[in-house]
Amino acid sequence: MAVSLREYRARIKSTQSMKKITRAMELIAASRIIKAQQRAQAAAPYARELTRAVSAVATFANVDHPLTKEEENPKRAAVLIVTSDRGLAGAYSSSVLKEAERLAERLRDEGKEIDTFICGRKGVAYYKFRERPVEQAWTGFSDQPSYDVAVEVGETLIERFLREQGEEGDADEVHVVYTRFVSMLTQEPTAVRLLPLEVVEGTEAPEESELLPLYEFEPSPEAVLDGLLPQYVQSRIFFCLLQSAASELAARQKAMKSATDNAEELIKKYTRIANQARQAGITQEISEIVGGVNALADANAGAE
Repeated sequence: MAVSLREYRARIKSTQSMKKITRAMELIAASRIIKAQQRAQAAAPYARELTRAVSAVATFANVDHPLTKEEENPKRAAVLIVTSDRGLAGAYSSSVLKEAERLAERLRDEGKEIDTFICGRKGVAYYKFRERPVEQAWTGFSDQPSYDVAVEVGETLIERFLREQGEEGDADEVHVVYTRFVSMLTQEPTAVRLLPLEVVEGTEAPEESELLPLYEFEPSPEAVLDGLLPQYVQSRIFFCLLQSAASELAARQKAMKSATDNAEELIKKYTRIANQARQAGITQEISEIVGGVNALADANAGAE
């Protein structure tokens, strides 16, 4: 019993240390998620106004731009998967990877080959373990993405999309799989088509009573689209990264709270078992003492 009691005390001590770690990670995630939400909200107005400007040009200027051109027979698609760099975030990365697998299956059913691009070490490890090829990966920023990273990713995907069909490394479509932040309790894996662009808000002329922003395009609508569309793609990628960062932190906070609660329950369980073992040991020692006294008393009575 003494050995068993010592073992349970060691388990209680190790579980208490683990509880401190999970509690600290829960508090860190809770403090960072507020900033992540604020960054996503701050980026929304710029993305919204940029979308309206691009929509105005694409809708009313009748410009045929390479980034809005759809191939008649698309054969290859590039898929960007946004995962986390670190674990301990519950099913965050596995959920977005499952959504990517569903998208890949659908694209293959349409007869398209897939080139995979990944943000986050978890996605890289997933594909490396299964010996699947990855065209390019970006890591080290999943919980705090910067716009510079979004620009680099956007330029890479745009360059692949602008290659001629049949050229090595070309992409007729570009898709992004990320986790959309709905609330602290809900994060939804989402797949969206990024290229060719679909930014038209409507083709009907607005009513006279409806107030819409007016734009003058200089030097020409073509030049404006050349400048705006890459920024539009990069802003959408940045928004996806920000949404994923907020989702990752929310998932980590929820997972660490669950781990902390489980550690508390485990400590209570081990404490109860340890107390039972200690009481059983004391009872056994008392029984042995009483038995020894009785045996000694019987021996003395027999000698008399």
